Amino acid sequence: MIVSENKLQVLALYNQGLALYKDRKFTEAKECFQKAVSLDPSDGPSKLYIERCDDYISEPPPEDWDGVYNMKTK
Repeated sequence: MIVSENKLQVLALYNQGLALYKDRKFTEAKECFQKAVSLDPSDGPSKLYIERCDDYISEPPPEDWDGVYNMKTK
């Protein structure tokens, strides 16, 4: 399977964003996910994490947060 350079860049940005997200650095993580989406507008996982970052930027998770996102609506 051949993977394009663009997809590799998107994957690298996503992984960087995910690491920042888990470190509670939501603003920086959001920037990585936004860059990934700018390279690949169909990148659903990055779009999802942008929304989650926005939620946690406006209302940070508790100090004992384990990285799990709790949905507020169904």
